[in-house]
Formats: sequence, C-alpha cells, structure tokens
Amino acid sequence: MIAGLLMLSGCGSLLSEGTADLAGVAGAGAATAVTKSAAGAAAIGLGVRSLASEGLKYAIRRIHRNEQDAIAQAAGSLEPGALQAWSIRHTLPVEDNEAGKVVVSRTFGVGAFRCKEIVFSVDTVTRQGPQRAFYTATICQDGATWRWASAEPATERWGGLQ
Repeated sequence: MIAGLLMLSGCGSLLSEGTADLAGVAGAGAATAVTKSAAGAAAIGLGVRSLASEGLKYAIRRIHRNEQDAIAQAAGSLEPGALQAWSIRHTLPVEDNEAGKVVVSRTFGVGAFRCKEIVFSVDTVTRQGPQRAFYTATICQDGATWRWASAEPATERWGGLQ
C-alpha cells in the first residue's frame, strides 16, 4: 500500500494524507494488542499518524533543499548573463526529477559576503507539450559552496519550504 502511495508522486496531498492516515490506522490496530482502552488505542494511533506525517514533511523538505542546492551549485560559477543547465534526480520517488536552466541576473556583496540574484526555470513535459515556469531566488557563497539564501520563495510551487 505504501509503495503504491509513493508511486503517486504527482499527488502530493494524497501522498501526505494517505501516508498519515495509513500509519494512523495501522498504529491504532497495533495499539489494540497493547491496550484494551479505546482512548489509549486512539491516542497511539493519532501519535503514529502524527509521526508519519512529520516524517513525510521532513523528507519533502530534504528533497526541496536538494533541488535548491542543485540550482545554487549550477549558478555559483556563473557570471551575470551566463546560462547553465541544472537538474536533480531524487533517490526517493516522492516528487518528480526536475531540470531547467539558470542565469545570474546580478551579483552583489564583497569579500566573503558574495551573493547572486538568479532566475531559473523548471522545465516539464506534459500532454500539451513542453512547459517552462520561471522563478527568482538569491544564492550566497558559504566558503566554497553556494547556498540558497531566499528565506521562503514567494511561489506556489515551492510552498513553505523552510
């Protein structure tokens, strides 16, 4: 059942609610072997449901961070105006693998405090054909690594990542 839910990576709400509900039912079922109290079994079921829900949210946040890191690494070495491809292949099939292009629109900061404003695309293929969506973000250099610096991108696609 869980494997079936994971295969529905495009249905995020079904995945999150389905995983939590399945875990809650399984937890409540297992709890009846531990306690005869209906309230105790319900509490255990709700606790298991909550843990499963938070675990899935954590996994999705990690996936989004990996996407952001891939984009930041692709843009890190670019000068303003230069275009670079980026892509990510997820190890967990919770979300689709993604790819696109990134361009640096401007740089700012000095010395160890260097940042870049970037514009990136997320390219997908649908039944209607290829589609491209554009987003902006800020990345900053952290030692040798470029990292996502936007606190919370203001787009529906990324949602509340942080």
